[in-house]
Amino acid sequence: MPLNIVRNDITKIHCDAVVNAANNGLVGGGGVDGAIHRAAGNELDKACQKLGGCPTGQAKATKGFRMPCRYIIHTVGPVWQGGNAGEPALLASCYRESLRLAARLKCESVAFPMISAGAYGYPKEEALQIAVNEITQFLLHHDMTVYLVVYDRECFQASRKLISDVKEYIDEHYVNEHFVARNTSAFPTLRSEEMPGLGMSSVPAGKAARKSTPMMQEVTADDGMSLDEMLCCLDESFSQMLLRKIDEKGMSDAQCYKKANIDRKLFSKIRSNIHYKPSKPTVLAFAIALELSLDETKDMLMKAGFALSHSNKFDVIVEYFIKNGRYDIFEINEVLFSFDQVMLGA
Repeated sequence: MPLNIVRNDITKIHCDAVVNAANNGLVGGGGVDGAIHRAAGNELDKACQKLGGCPTGQAKATKGFRMPCRYIIHTVGPVWQGGNAGEPALLASCYRESLRLAARLKCESVAFPMISAGAYGYPKEEALQIAVNEITQFLLHHDMTVYLVVYDRECFQASRKLISDVKEYIDEHYVNEHFVARNTSAFPTLRSEEMPGLGMSSVPAGKAARKSTPMMQEVTADDGMSLDEMLCCLDESFSQMLLRKIDEKGMSDAQCYKKANIDRKLFSKIRSNIHYKPSKPTVLAFAIALELSLDETKDMLMKAGFALSHSNKFDVIVEYFIKNGRYDIFEINEVLFSFDQVMLGA
């Protein structure tokens, strides 16, 4: 997926490049910087000495050495001084310059820590917003998988006001089925083909001819039809509805799958297979990208064999955003992450 939020140790992420939140001298310090220097070994220290330091907001690269990555991109974030010393512009530059350098190095996957949000004291909510904004702007024009790696949930938190509003909505609508003997999940485990491996090249997805299928009126056995006759009257599939909606919204394929936080490889499979069976988070990611109403979202889910349920916290959270007309998939994912739920498009 283009942008994944993962809770992990960044020194153990397998990808083309890992971004190090370094200091100006590029000598190993504390936190992420110290952990990366320890994991990469003495060779990294020697390589960094040859770079002659790095200005705040800029980025330089070395080999990955003993790390499970090809490159380590060193960027220096700003120390928080209250926000009036150019900190937002400098932090944005860290992400922007690191991504540009990764592209020049022909990286297909990059892992970022939360730059400046630790010892440098940058407020976590503001640091998160800058990170997401810069990464998503870059991904609109580049094909790359980016991982925002956090060590614990407290390092990555959506705005407190938004979390409070969602909690209130959950309290009002969530039905906790304590007394149901069987515990069924409202969404299945993600298919392996929907989680591309790190560094995997994307498959170009060109425009396909759209063919709308008339909506089928509900047919039951009581209508006197044979099974063969009923099978001839199938409704449009999820894939057909998706392509129809993209055209109706006047979007290009790329605009849609990028807004849905879906990579080209997966979109190509959906586009080329009329009977493709997506996961529930994938369906909802496209519904958000297309800014569908709640009824349209339910219809799209039904095409894929799913439904929204107030007994599932994941469903209630997504419903909250749709009802309130908030279709920023990364904002939704921030909240889903905060509630330990599967994220959309990831």
